[in-house]
Amino acid sequence: MKNQKGFSLIELLIVVAVIGIIAAIAVPNLLESKKAANEASAISSVRTIVTAEITFSATVGNGLYTDMGGLLIAGMVDENLGDGLKDGYAFVVAGAGQSFSITADPVGSGGTRSFYSDETAVIRTAIGGAGPGSPPLGN
Repeated sequence: MKNQKGFSLIELLIVVAVIGIIAAIAVPNLLESKKAANEASAISSVRTIVTAEITFSATVGNGLYTDMGGLLIAGMVDENLGDGLKDGYAFVVAGAGQSFSITADPVGSGGTRSFYSDETAVIRTAIGGAGPGSPPLGN
């Protein structure tokens, strides 16, 4: 009986405890990284929509802006962004005519900041709801 090979119960419990500690350290960092990636994607998408609005106004719109549906129909944005939901953010393009505004608000645990832009092409950010009074991104 003394020549049995394998791990004892104590050794296995120590290994499981070490794996649990490593997981407890890694999982929160992973979730924060996902939020940061979603926020970066939202900023990029807002920039894409601003560019699409300016392009629409200069070409198809005869100096006027449109909403998200108009951008989608004109082929200025793809269907992933045109649906209004992408990477944990909800995008709303409001207004038509001489001005427009874009809001990107987190859905669920998609992120913590909201983003806003308009015809000035300045992307603004706020925690808990973006709006025209929000500071420009990076301030």
